[in-house]
Amino acid sequence: MADSSGTLVIAELADGAVKRATQSALAFAAQLGAPVTILAMGAKAAEAAKQLTGFGAQKLLVCDDPALAHPVAERLAPTVAKIAKEGGFDTVAVTASTFGKDLAPRVAAKLGAGYAPDINRVKVEGAKRSYRRPMYAGNAFGWLEIATPVHVVSVRQTEFAPAEPGAGSSPIETAARAPDDAAAQRVEFLKVEAATSERPDLAEARVVVSGGRALKEQFQQVLGPLADALGAAIGASRAACDAGYAPAELQVGQTGRTVAPQLYVAVGISGAIQHIAGMKASKVIVAINKDPEAPIFQIADYGLVADLFVAVPELVKALRG
Repeated sequence: MADSSGTLVIAELADGAVKRATQSALAFAAQLGAPVTILAMGAKAAEAAKQLTGFGAQKLLVCDDPALAHPVAERLAPTVAKIAKEGGFDTVAVTASTFGKDLAPRVAAKLGAGYAPDINRVKVEGAKRSYRRPMYAGNAFGWLEIATPVHVVSVRQTEFAPAEPGAGSSPIETAARAPDDAAAQRVEFLKVEAATSERPDLAEARVVVSGGRALKEQFQQVLGPLADALGAAIGASRAACDAGYAPAELQVGQTGRTVAPQLYVAVGISGAIQHIAGMKASKVIVAINKDPEAPIFQIADYGLVADLFVAVPELVKALRG
């Protein structure tokens, strides 16, 4: 590709605030060594953008429009593509969250750009750039190169440590929303159905306590006190969700959420490949399982072979002093 002309990072907003996932996209952008511009879109985007002024961006573009109150990708993509073209950006980056995975391919199509999804590493050698991404449920990795002048990239939050703000302050400029195209006109926002919880968001929590099918109907009864004692989010294996012991939005794994907390506690989880793909980047992994041959122990930093219905209440008691 030609010499870099800059990276456009798309901020992910929720309820007028910037999601921490955005900082992983900024960490990726910093590794490219090119000037960075951040784009924040949505209702109350101007207020949210103030949280991003200290991350060293060349500038912040704000598209504050009530019509973008809900992050519908078909409505956001025209504005991202328009700004990317007018600004001459050769890279558009977003975190590989549900938001990013929905938006990025639509932007790539509008730009006629190659798309590197879900990457966990980038290698820059002069004008050449390679991206590494997991394959086969994370059991193998492949390197890819993009031949188009513009690259669209979604980055794994679990593999790029969140960028931290510094002392500088980026200037803020206003950006106009692009008119809706045919795709946007065919989409109507109806409503959001989301579970509410006082616990931390699963994708951004520093501590996650996850349970498997072995917990059965006592899933919340056993895990709830432990999560409360640790200030943790609750996750679940696919088996636990499929069995109805935990709601689908708590699923961690290849077909669920990908997490990388400071501490991950796996309770009654055997460690299927699909589950490990979604949590193996956790800094410290603790496993509690009565089967000493459970695969989860192969990646755990600390393992306890015990009956979880006895061990977890004892652990809660110890944590509460």
